[in-house]
Amino acid sequence: MNKKRFMKQKNNEENSVKTKLLLLEDDTNLSETVCEFLESKGYDVTPVYDGEKAEEILYEQQFDLLLLDVNVPYLNGFELLCKMRKESRNTPAIFLTSLNSIEDVEHGYKSGCDDYIRKPFALKELLFRIETLLKREFFHTQSNKITLNENSEYDTQTHQLFINNHAIQLQNKEAKLLKLFLQKKNEIISHETLMAHLWDYNEQGSDDTLRTYIKNLRKLIGKEQIVSIKKLGYKFTL
Repeated sequence: MNKKRFMKQKNNEENSVKTKLLLLEDDTNLSETVCEFLESKGYDVTPVYDGEKAEEILYEQQFDLLLLDVNVPYLNGFELLCKMRKESRNTPAIFLTSLNSIEDVEHGYKSGCDDYIRKPFALKELLFRIETLLKREFFHTQSNKITLNENSEYDTQTHQLFINNHAIQLQNKEAKLLKLFLQKKNEIISHETLMAHLWDYNEQGSDDTLRTYIKNLRKLIGKEQIVSIKKLGYKFTL
């Protein structure tokens, strides 16, 4: 079952853009239930069952949000997230745990989590927390749509670009690129940061391919909004 899910995720990544979640949960039944529920809501969920495997995957792939149990084999959730934060990796994270004392909650937030959910929890509550946290990446907007200019909007939930109200489904890398630009609007983003964000550990990226993705976005939303800063990188103006 897990192998089938992995193959399905890999195929989906090639053909569509989905918000990527990592689920660290050693209870296989609970993991299966959460995965199936979130996948039915359109998320791409990668399940792992121990902290060391989660750490390995986090070095190889980029995720939009982490769901972390605490009491898991080899490396617990608190330790894993603390290591990530010390390495300046700021992927949003929610702890899902049976540890319910105020000291545990304090430990969780000091480890660097963005939210803390005590077990047992309702799946609908988990979905609400995920959606709320993901919106924070886009300036605490109350709407899923961000206005880019007078002619275009971007839907952060469906990853669709709307040009004069006409929906355009972006390809995987172009959607990831636009998302990063929106999260770091008016900031200079280095070539190295862009490359690391767009390509996972086992993928081959290149400057030429990066320029192609940027050229494609410029054709859609206008050249003037994606500014090339010589020898430094790019800046998205909004």
